[in-house]
Amino acid sequence: MVLSPAARRLLAPLGVLAGVAAAFAYVGAVDPHQPGHYPVCPLFRLTGLYCPGCGGLRSAHALAHGELLRALGDNALVVVCGGVFCAGWVLWCVRALGWRRRRGPWAWQAWHAWVIGGAVLAFTLIRNFPFGGLLAP
Repeated sequence: MVLSPAARRLLAPLGVLAGVAAAFAYVGAVDPHQPGHYPVCPLFRLTGLYCPGCGGLRSAHALAHGELLRALGDNALVVVCGGVFCAGWVLWCVRALGWRRRRGPWAWQAWHAWVIGGAVLAFTLIRNFPFGGLLAP
């Protein structure tokens, strides 16, 4: 069986989607609220501080069950990153199909990494202060 060029260009995005969907399905099926299924965050265990990922499995589990507000309460960063992933995945597919070849405003630039890193750092710091209780899992 010979794949068309368009189908070959979509293999990577579809493979990534299959992997993410499988991981999401597993987290949706195995409840992270039940002890013993997943390891405890090492940073939280050693220091009592929340890392940017603390509550992420609970948030993904809530998203898998359609509970957006609960997911935002468990880890808002995971919800935002999930939305960014979806938008990026669609853009990847569009570019793989050749519908948009030119370099536009959505092209990755070095300052994007600094903005993302700063946002994750701010999220992590705020959720560990008493006034950031809404961001804590």
